[in-house]
Amino acid sequence: MSSDFEGYEQDFAVLTAEITNKIARVPRLPPDEKKQVVANVEKQLEEAKELLEQMDLEVREIPPQSRGMYSNRMRSYKQEMGKLEADFKRSRIAYSDEVRNELLGDDGNSSENQRAHLLDNTERLERSSRRLEAGYQIAVETEQIGQEMLENLSHDREKIQRARERLRETDANLGKSSRVLTGMLRRIIQNRILIVILAVVLVITILTAITFSVRRH
Repeated sequence: MSSDFEGYEQDFAVLTAEITNKIARVPRLPPDEKKQVVANVEKQLEEAKELLEQMDLEVREIPPQSRGMYSNRMRSYKQEMGKLEADFKRSRIAYSDEVRNELLGDDGNSSENQRAHLLDNTERLERSSRRLEAGYQIAVETEQIGQEMLENLSHDREKIQRARERLRETDANLGKSSRVLTGMLRRIIQNRILIVILAVVLVITILTAITFSVRRH
């Protein structure tokens, strides 16, 4: 279950990084390309929302005792999604103002506006870099968890093999013990039969001797 969540998480990190990069590029693009990028960002925002919904469903399936960490990460991603939508909204407003200014003959390229755009772009690029770094860290952690699981499985397999070998040795020892006990029991029975035969012969001998002694007298 957690592996599915982490997969959606990585997709979300990559997608939001692309969205941030495109939002930062919007003010610098030509009008035709700018319109296309805005439409593309709208589509990617919808995809990001769908990923959040899938992640939310995965979190609900996680046992309550393990859900806290994932719930905290979900809150962070939802806040990040809200910032992206707000940035995109500001970018669209700036884009609309620029189109209107172009239609009215105003170039809209004052130094104040350029400074504001540069600051916004720098902030968006920094957020994009942090998201990419977070995505990379998640991938590294996932790989480490996978390696640990493989190592644990290898150790468990070795333990099972050693247990099987001990069982085989125990079975072999039990077989030997059974054969030894059977031989001892057979010898005991043979000895008792021999003793009984000797006792019978002795009794017959004694009776015969007594009979001969009585007849002589």
